[in-house]
Amino acid sequence: MVAKLPDQAEEDYQRGLGTRQIQMLAIGGTIGTGLFLGAGENIAKAGPSLILTYAVAGLMLFFVMRALGELLTYRRAEGGFAGYAREFLGPFWGYATTWTYWIIWVTTGMAELTAAGKYIQKWWPGVEQWQTALVALIVLFVVNLISVKLFGELEFWFAMIKVAAIVMMILVGLGVLIFGFSDAGKTAEVSNLWSHGGVFPEGISPTLMTLQMVMFAYLGVELVGVTASEAKDPEKNIPRAINALPVRFALFYLGSLLVILAVVPWTAFKGGASPFVLAFDQIGIKGGGDIVNFVVLTAALSSCNAGGLYSTSRMLRTAGVNGDGPKVLSRLNGRGVPVLTVVISALVMGIGVVVNAVVPDKAFEYITSVSTGGAILVWAVILVSHMIYRRRATAGQLPKSSYRMPWAPYTNWMVLAFFVFVTVTIAWESDTRVALYVMAGWLALVVVGWPIARRGSQRATGVKVTLAEESTSA
Repeated sequence: MVAKLPDQAEEDYQRGLGTRQIQMLAIGGTIGTGLFLGAGENIAKAGPSLILTYAVAGLMLFFVMRALGELLTYRRAEGGFAGYAREFLGPFWGYATTWTYWIIWVTTGMAELTAAGKYIQKWWPGVEQWQTALVALIVLFVVNLISVKLFGELEFWFAMIKVAAIVMMILVGLGVLIFGFSDAGKTAEVSNLWSHGGVFPEGISPTLMTLQMVMFAYLGVELVGVTASEAKDPEKNIPRAINALPVRFALFYLGSLLVILAVVPWTAFKGGASPFVLAFDQIGIKGGGDIVNFVVLTAALSSCNAGGLYSTSRMLRTAGVNGDGPKVLSRLNGRGVPVLTVVISALVMGIGVVVNAVVPDKAFEYITSVSTGGAILVWAVILVSHMIYRRRATAGQLPKSSYRMPWAPYTNWMVLAFFVFVTVTIAWESDTRVALYVMAGWLALVVVGWPIARRGSQRATGVKVTLAEESTSA
């Protein structure tokens, strides 16, 4: 048995999340507006080659999750990957990872609430976006306050709706391709994947420029690491959830896009519209657009629920436990819920409700690029932490995990190189380059706040941390 490290909480979360809820959390975190909305603009930009982009990005993130899975089965750390950053890279990186992951999901939650407001206007155009966003935020806030079990149950059903809808879309699309029924049956052919200018109709460069939104679509896959503290039998359930990722990626991302682009030629898609809605309109199913609109609304609420409130509140509590923030943040109520951190995250996300009326159309793209930039940093921290752990475990300094990352450390370096390339693509376009400026400003703020947090960290651990010790631990 591994002894508790300083960054582990004295108070335990409820073990209220079972296998099916953890599985659905992994799905719910990744299927959101990045796929349902972002794919439309990317199809218009890159054509069928977008499928290859999703496949490569999915493979890279599977390796990230295998690295995280090995760490999680080595020991459960308070705050998941932030705890490993603290252990293997030093106190500063634990602090920086905690706050960076918090701001990623706060801003993403704002985007999801804004998207929910837009979806509702399809049915009730007289309802203001901010009104829908406010109601959605209040409902999710109350659910997260009650108990982790209720949160998990709500997220389970949110994810079930998305899974059922995507499976239905794939089956309907296959029916159109095989039997040729509906309005789209006359033009639906597998050859649509290459007959309109080839797989790369606009060339390689536009395909590479879709990487930013594709990576944003996968944001949330790492939520398994945050749920580990509240999971039943994590040594068994966490590997199961991670091992199922390739099947999920193949079905939900690659499968759905392959079928949609075979049914409807890529030239029919445009930015700012959901490709799923457009495909169902082309097929001519009565009420299909309304069904898909309900699904994308559910997707936005699910992402806001799992990442926007659940994940951010847990990361804030980690800050309180480790001394990276005020100690009061570490408190749990009698039901094992970090009430104060849920309240703080909800209040900050509420800024998005206020801004809804005046944010320009480009705001969503800016927010997603900022979230992607922050996510790349967090994913990179996971990979580097894993490399240090594996080196120490191989040397006999730490126990070896039974769940191992394939071909490490070569796969670690491969994925890190890929992340550098994605960062270059973000810097390449003016619309997304602003994300790097925002991230630079955020990291500067984190560095400025570190001396204050460092004193709190010393009080939390009861150990005086010297600069030399920090360098050694890194």
